[in-house]
Amino acid sequence: MLNPPTESLNLARRRFLMNSSCSVAGYALAALMQQEGLLAGDDSSSLANPLAPKDAHFPGTAKNCIFIFLAGGPSQIDLYDPKPKLQELNGQPLPKELTEKVRFAFINKESATLSGSSRKFKKYGECGTEFSDVLPHIGSCADDIALVRSMYTEQFNHHPAQLMMNTGVGRFGRPSVGSWLTYGLGSQSNNLPGYVVLTAGRGASGGASLWSSGSLPSTYAGVLFRNQGEPVLNLNNPPGINSAIQKSGLEAIKQLNQEQLQRTGDDEIASRIASYELAFQMQSSAPELIDLSSETKETQEAYGVNRKGNTKEGKRGGGSDTEAAFGRNCLLARRLVERGVRFVNLYHASWDHHSGLDAGIERNAGIVDQPVAALLKDLKQRGLLDSTLVVMAGEFGRTPLGENRTGSKAVTGRDHHPSAFSLWMAGGGVKGGQVIGKTTELGWSVEEDPVHINDFHATLLHLFGLNHLKLAQKFGGLDIRLTNVGGKVVDKLIA
Repeated sequence: MLNPPTESLNLARRRFLMNSSCSVAGYALAALMQQEGLLAGDDSSSLANPLAPKDAHFPGTAKNCIFIFLAGGPSQIDLYDPKPKLQELNGQPLPKELTEKVRFAFINKESATLSGSSRKFKKYGECGTEFSDVLPHIGSCADDIALVRSMYTEQFNHHPAQLMMNTGVGRFGRPSVGSWLTYGLGSQSNNLPGYVVLTAGRGASGGASLWSSGSLPSTYAGVLFRNQGEPVLNLNNPPGINSAIQKSGLEAIKQLNQEQLQRTGDDEIASRIASYELAFQMQSSAPELIDLSSETKETQEAYGVNRKGNTKEGKRGGGSDTEAAFGRNCLLARRLVERGVRFVNLYHASWDHHSGLDAGIERNAGIVDQPVAALLKDLKQRGLLDSTLVVMAGEFGRTPLGENRTGSKAVTGRDHHPSAFSLWMAGGGVKGGQVIGKTTELGWSVEEDPVHINDFHATLLHLFGLNHLKLAQKFGGLDIRLTNVGGKVVDKLIA
């Protein structure tokens, strides 16, 4: 064998040294980026599938979440927080020092008077938690429910307040709770989205901004499902396109996207690949999901999937099909978590009772009470409640003052009230059968165990084994997180 020229050996040595130095630098950079949490895990599937399951920060108790959002601001005074003193002082003015620096959406505070509730409250379960007479079914689940009566927020108009409850801040552009959870933990479902949204009623004023992925890749956004017909619009193949043709086209698109992904490393391309593959899988799994024929007659009746509604009273809650639609959504929520979906949002609107409060709250509570209780009992009977966190909340509460906006002839409703409101949680490691926090005797403000929305979110993440301070994303030169710049875990809520 001929010896290579000296010049070729020198070139080979130089090339080897240059490549070696680049490799060492690359390994060092990769190590530093991994320490900073800027690289995905070693499992290559995380690149191909952004929703692949990921490890939590520590062992959590919750694996799935069903978040029931009552858009519009349900009245805690008429649902969860009985105030005998308020009833006693009905019609009297509130002391001026309480309203002096307070902003209202519509109330004329100079002439506003206290408004007691016409609802009757009853103690339920061994714990004795009091619920309104319009929530008898949910009340029957009291021993599994942790009722928080001391919530507060800074936002007093609907859209900012809805964004606050759903994304942790009162402005556009932040990822929603469901997006953060799927970003942090992935999903256990291979043929359904990790985050599904179901709606009933008039729709929340915040719209799709409430389930947006914000600055996170779009694969973590909520996917809006319909509870009848085609689950997702344009999911089915058009005429003339069979599965073989579709699969061939998807393979070609996947190859092109993967080549682009290797060149750019753009997370959105990985999201695009995952979305195409998920859509193909959903063509068979999604129709099976919404087909309730496999559910027993007893189960369907418990959820009220065929209830007949009316619009004579409380039209704000939706049309005559809303009762049945919300019942189906609750049953679908159970079926979704059974199939590994991480986060399910159920939206019902509107609870914005500036007028017609009595009739409106009776109608709306009648829509949600039976199916939500059926959901809790069904999850428990199937052994799913321990690992499924169920939340029921609105964006804020309502005033203990009757609304007397200019031009109104009668006071029949309540204005927005961010200073004190209620929500409840059950399952997923929550300590049920208790009430957290206390408001003043007139229900004006929190006087014991205040819980800010950021605290609520920190607690929710903790139940899933996620440290809210560590679940963050670099964006715009800042570390952004669900709990913004606040948040503390409410230990009393944890079993």
